Amino acid sequence: MDRVYDGVKIIFLTGFMGAGKSTIGKIIAEKLNYKLLDTDAKIETTKHKSIAMIFQEEGEAAFRSYETDVLKKLPVENTIVTTGGGIVVNEVNREIMREKGSIVYLHCDIERILERTKGDTTRPLLQNKSKEQVNELFLQRKPFYEDADYKIDTTNLSISEIVDKILLILNEYRSK
Repeated sequence: MDRVYDGVKIIFLTGFMGAGKSTIGKIIAEKLNYKLLDTDAKIETTKHKSIAMIFQEEGEAAFRSYETDVLKKLPVENTIVTTGGGIVVNEVNREIMREKGSIVYLHCDIERILERTKGDTTRPLLQNKSKEQVNELFLQRKPFYEDADYKIDTTNLSISEIVDKILLILNEYRSK
């Protein structure tokens, strides 16, 4: 963990769909007065279509290449980046994130994720999937999520508790 938080480059929030990345990222960015960049939103803006439409028209491989493009073009400092749930599967993406900042994995138990994402039609990889299929995807990605600088289990924490944990990590790192 060789990144210095006095001149923080970027903090990447990773985790499975529904782990709280977008919600937490917005609050952390406000508290630290950092820019907020959501990789999925950036792709939608750049490509002028929804993630679901990209998956439908171009496929997952095209979407994953767009994620890498976004990471390569990130600003160099004072940014909170909320990532799509699958961005960490690509080793190149993990390398880019590690070079540019620190990675915080927001872990959430699959049962809670299913509760949070029930009825959400904006997540193409959850559409028409059984609980077992979603769990299988989660387990496939888990080792990549855990290749992070920090891990916070969000399952039974409130939003403010999660935010406090991230700020504590950053403050402890600053004092080193």
